Amino acid sequence: MFIIAGLGNPKKEYDNTRHNIGFTMIDILSDKYDISVMNIKHRAMTGKGIINGQKVILAKPLTFMNASGESIGLLTDYYKIDFETELIVVSDDITLPPGQIRIRKKGSAGGHNGLKNIIGHLGSENFHRIRIGVGEKPKGYDLADYVLGHFSEGEKTLMEEGTIKAIRAVEMMVAGETDRAMNEFNRKVLTE
Repeated sequence: MFIIAGLGNPKKEYDNTRHNIGFTMIDILSDKYDISVMNIKHRAMTGKGIINGQKVILAKPLTFMNASGESIGLLTDYYKIDFETELIVVSDDITLPPGQIRIRKKGSAGGHNGLKNIIGHLGSENFHRIRIGVGEKPKGYDLADYVLGHFSEGEKTLMEEGTIKAIRAVEMMVAGETDRAMNEFNRKVLTE
């Protein structure tokens, strides 16, 4: 069984913001695989289903971004999953161009407070993650205002392409093809 957790903030005002791209991914997976993510368990909205023949739990932590680890820790403990191989966390990344994705099996939080909190609760950096680029903060912008802001029209197209890649990456990862997904999607995208 896999837990696929998308990070974000649970209030309506945060819908479709840069910081909530993880929630957006869970919504897309929910629609594609007809998995209702309406149960409230372990401080998250959750739903059980099947992706590529594997049992999955889709989760959107209700703890707000910076306390995501509280929910993820409860989920991994309750379902007794091996978080090093059966947890996939989807989050935003301001160091990547909009729509570019990066897959890792382990690593630091890279300045992301949600990932930092998960690492703290799990006591390990060893869990799979998909980071979706939302673009670098422009000079003079407050970081919180930027990540809680909405995408421009031009960015929306890039983000749609990025979420399609990230969905494919999730499908490959639950099928045991994480290395292949990393080889396919971790290439740098050249921008003009």
